[in-house]
Amino acid sequence: MLGMRSLTVAVRFVVLIACPLMAQRFHIDHVTVAGKNIDVMRQALLAAGIRSEYGGPHSNHATEMAVASFPDGSYLELIAIQPNADPAALAAHYWHKFMEADAGPCAWAIRPVDIPAEVERLRKTGVAVTGPNKGGRKRPDGVQLDWENAQVGPTNGGFFPFMIHDLTPRDNRAFPSGKPSATEWTGVVKVVISVQDLDAAIGRYRSAYGLGEPHRQEDAAFGAKLALFPGTPVVLAAPLSPESWLSSRLDRFGEAPCAFVLGAKGHEANGLSHISWADTEKLGWHLGFAR
Repeated sequence: MLGMRSLTVAVRFVVLIACPLMAQRFHIDHVTVAGKNIDVMRQALLAAGIRSEYGGPHSNHATEMAVASFPDGSYLELIAIQPNADPAALAAHYWHKFMEADAGPCAWAIRPVDIPAEVERLRKTGVAVTGPNKGGRKRPDGVQLDWENAQVGPTNGGFFPFMIHDLTPRDNRAFPSGKPSATEWTGVVKVVISVQDLDAAIGRYRSAYGLGEPHRQEDAAFGAKLALFPGTPVVLAAPLSPESWLSSRLDRFGEAPCAFVLGAKGHEANGLSHISWADTEKLGWHLGFAR
């Protein structure tokens, strides 16, 4: 049904009931997957059971994108290199290394209720925030989309999520055809972020967002030591060993998302949840499914 195979040993993540404040603070807008060719990426995602829609080129003369949108309003963005992209514009793009290497997950974005207030709050905790800056693109049907976003920390949506606010109707950005393109899954429920030092990463998240102690576990199948913050989609993952796939990924791309997890219809946000994974050889990156 999913066009995917599950790992023999399902990865277990602890998912606890979200408190309202944390749910608001980490309201996922979208997650981003990077690659060289948008058509190849869309076909691989479709083979994993997720339909996407072409969203058009960005106004930066470097990238184009497609959207797999979900009923809860979150979406999975596929971002790739435009045909005849301007070399200088591509080289200057913050995700160019991910695209050129077909690296898959590279960033995530949240949609706070009030970006200026959240910018001020984050800066008071000592976290650098850049922007908000305006961006946009035109859909293939001619509809213009405009937004503003703010980078949190030293990378754009890498360790910390960037923030986004729409200047045109958000539904036009999230739902190109007016409705979700992928309805079997409710939306993105977990963002797994690869980190070098788990204790240091936990401290940075707790300081920036006022979080409590995370739940910790080791997962040999995933090759990582995990920290899961109750009430949030945040999962921090440090390599179990220098031979872990996460170690080589960190060496190449630094601290950034390494996997995304989608939730199923009727999925309850409490207790233990088995995560099955799409075939990474076929898809090219780690995409999980929580039932």
